[in-house]
Amino acid sequence: MDILDLFYKGGPAMWPLLVLSILALSVIFERLWFWLRILTQEKQIVDRILDAAQDNWEVAADIARLASHQPVGRFLYAPLRFTKTDAETFRLALEATAEDELAGMRRGEKLLEAVIALAPLLGLLGTVLGLIQSLRSIRIGDLGTESTAGVTTGIGESLISTASGLIVAIISLVFYRLFQSFVVNQVKVFRKAGNEMELLYRQSPPDFSNRTSAIVQENLTPPRKPGKTRVSEPPEPPNTPT
Repeated sequence: MDILDLFYKGGPAMWPLLVLSILALSVIFERLWFWLRILTQEKQIVDRILDAAQDNWEVAADIARLASHQPVGRFLYAPLRFTKTDAETFRLALEATAEDELAGMRRGEKLLEAVIALAPLLGLLGTVLGLIQSLRSIRIGDLGTESTAGVTTGIGESLISTASGLIVAIISLVFYRLFQSFVVNQVKVFRKAGNEMELLYRQSPPDFSNRTSAIVQENLTPPRKPGKTRVSEPPEPPNTPT
């Protein structure tokens, strides 16, 4: 018995289960790729930024800016964007960015929760509809005869939708819990990196005002246009008596 045969025997509830399974798989593959890129580069980014911050805050800010494609890079770069900050502003920048990044990491969880809740119910609904269809054809006078042999087959086929719904829900639940564990681990990573960054800040606060003022002054200075340079004329020679 192939998969298509099982699908058609499962009844009309198999179609919404197919849609739910496609949605769940799309979220699962997208999140797996997302977490694979984060977990393979995160530790290296954090170590480079914190090591650079011990010697030069400008270098640390440049490294964090280049790593802004990663959540932890954007998290550590948030307080370094300002020219001058105090300890409270530094901490608030870290906390606000951490909340945004963690919220983005939870993307797709609501869809997986919906699949986990709906798939078993749809499977049960398909089974109930199959049982109603099978039992409707039974006559009291046919009980115990060969005419009721197909009823048991129909009841067995109606259970296919329940099994399919449970399979979709179980797979979704496994990856849902896996992604949640990744988010919990990211909370620990963000808290540790943020605390170390704040300690370094309190020991030697950065000051980007000189670098920023130089950049602003360079941008505000109008460029000279070619051919418009004025050359001072030479002074006229004094009148000599004849």
